[in-house]
Amino acid sequence: MISDSKIKLFSFFENYNLTNNPKSDILSGLTVALALVPEAIAFAFVAQIAPIAGLYAAFFLGLITSAVGGRSGMISGATGATAVAMVGLVVIHGVEYLFAALVLTGLIQIATGLFKLGKFIKLVPYTVMLGFVNGLAIVIFLAQLGQFKIFSGQNSHQSVDADEGHSAIDVLFSGGWMEGSNLLIMIGLTALTMLIIWLLPKIPKVGKVIPAPLASIILISGVALALNLDTRSVGDLASVSGGLPSFHIPSVPLNFSTLLIILPFSLTIAGIGIIESLLTLTLVDEITDTKGNPNQECVGQGIANFVCGFFKAMGGCAMIGQTMINMESGGRGRLSGISSAIFLLGFILFFSTLIEMIPLAALTGIMMMVVIGTFAWPSLKLLTKIPKLDAFVIVLVTAVTVAQDLAIAVVIGVLVSCLVHAWKSSQQIEIKTINNGDGSKSHFLNGVLFFGSVWKFKNIILPHRFEEKNVIIDCSNAKLADSSALEAINSQISKYNKIGKTLQFKNLGHDSLRLVKNAKPVLDIKVVSEEEYKTT
Repeated sequence: MISDSKIKLFSFFENYNLTNNPKSDILSGLTVALALVPEAIAFAFVAQIAPIAGLYAAFFLGLITSAVGGRSGMISGATGATAVAMVGLVVIHGVEYLFAALVLTGLIQIATGLFKLGKFIKLVPYTVMLGFVNGLAIVIFLAQLGQFKIFSGQNSHQSVDADEGHSAIDVLFSGGWMEGSNLLIMIGLTALTMLIIWLLPKIPKVGKVIPAPLASIILISGVALALNLDTRSVGDLASVSGGLPSFHIPSVPLNFSTLLIILPFSLTIAGIGIIESLLTLTLVDEITDTKGNPNQECVGQGIANFVCGFFKAMGGCAMIGQTMINMESGGRGRLSGISSAIFLLGFILFFSTLIEMIPLAALTGIMMMVVIGTFAWPSLKLLTKIPKLDAFVIVLVTAVTVAQDLAIAVVIGVLVSCLVHAWKSSQQIEIKTINNGDGSKSHFLNGVLFFGSVWKFKNIILPHRFEEKNVIIDCSNAKLADSSALEAINSQISKYNKIGKTLQFKNLGHDSLRLVKNAKPVLDIKVVSEEEYKTT
């Protein structure tokens, strides 16, 4: 007999979409790989480790998550949000502790997928998704403005933090802007890149031969070389050259003290990585009208970070910016992510000199087009059409994403949305009384009785409200949701009993009946017909 786990494994491979269009996926992968280089270097600077660690992370994460992750077409690599979570550990304890923490991070993420906790991404409201997407678009835009500043050496990370939320807004106030011809050249090449990306797909046949972002990189590089323009290139960030990643066991003491040091960081990195990856997965699902597997994505991210810990790579998660570049370039299959990782490794081993010559203006222009494509422009009109509290959630998540961090913004947005929903639901509980033809009265409870609505429930069901001695409440349109509901009913029954009245309930639904039955040894809640307990 075949086990469920084997069936699920076979199902995964049956739905495995390596590629439906090899040419588009490979060319898209090349475009993404070129865009990954400055990002990976920048985030390594954020974490205060060697740039090659960021490049290796982009390779391992891109290769492994594309091969075994939860959906095709999604790009993973070193990100700013995870880099910010890493820097404290690196500064205090050193990079070896980071590698050990990544091993534990991977195990946590794998466990999250195996225990099917990825399904909880479904609880993220649409308003939070809108705020997340809009906030990310603003963060990427602010980060690209940093390319128009003067920088050198390791300070370069301040200008390319496309996915980082913590310092993105600082770019507006930290000064150091370019001047004169350098600024004009940078603006001109960036604008020309955006024009090429916008115009090329409109040209019949030409737009289908090569992805517009890749064509813009080639054309802008050619213009810069032909005119001998004095403009910043990838090589001004750091060297891309390196060797094959080698296996390395983190040099840390294998004891409980080490676990106590790395566990908080591992939990933080794992949490940030899962949230950003699953939100990216959800976004790609909507763009492509397909369905990814959140639990499988958690496993894929976990395996990738686990491997990074043993190969001196800095780890990371899904990248919305690069994923959008892949989508816009025609990358849909897993081959696009796999090929981008292989191209990136090829850059490191063989073509670093050529890659370092690419003008940063070309990559900046690509990211600016990503901003335009990522921002949910219809949401601006939506703000005036939806309930004010929902609009508040969109604005709140957007603001926190820009000012603080993507993961923090999502958590805050979900919590606020839950509170808003709880408040609205708490106001909907009510008692309706109907006069019957025989002179009697029927009382109907409407709404959900839970922790948020118990206070209103207690106020509307006070003993003096009803004339009859035996009060029966019909719960056909009500539901008892939690232990707070049972406690509220029990306390009201006690009040009725003290003045010689009784309070009973009838027509409880199956879930409500089961809740009452389980609590019966402790709480004496009267149901009109005990036979209803037999409901299945």
